[in-house]
Amino acid sequence: MKLIMRLLLNAIAVVILSYILPGVGVDSMLTAIIVAVVLSILNFLVKPLLVILTLPITVLTLGLFLLVINAIIILIAADLIDGFQVASFWWAVIFSLLLAFLQAILHSVLKEDQ
Repeated sequence: MKLIMRLLLNAIAVVILSYILPGVGVDSMLTAIIVAVVLSILNFLVKPLLVILTLPITVLTLGLFLLVINAIIILIAADLIDGFQVASFWWAVIFSLLLAFLQAILHSVLKEDQ
């Protein structure tokens, strides 16, 4: 049940950001739920591999290269999902930063309810 709540909160965050950011678009709430699921799967499977492969550059940039990895993950999700559009790499970076911030706020609200 907790996993479903987290996915729904992530989907709500995706919808909110698609209204705020002009470079990001989501067609429907169902598409946002699919985006949340795909981003979760990509973060679970692909992100650790990318982090390991780019560890030297991540250390040299003091972790800032992780923003690039997050943007790449979002661009991969945009390519996989038809109703989810991201205009450019920089919109993906902004989207990833704001998504992480919004998820932290929404998940902290969820923890207070329990």
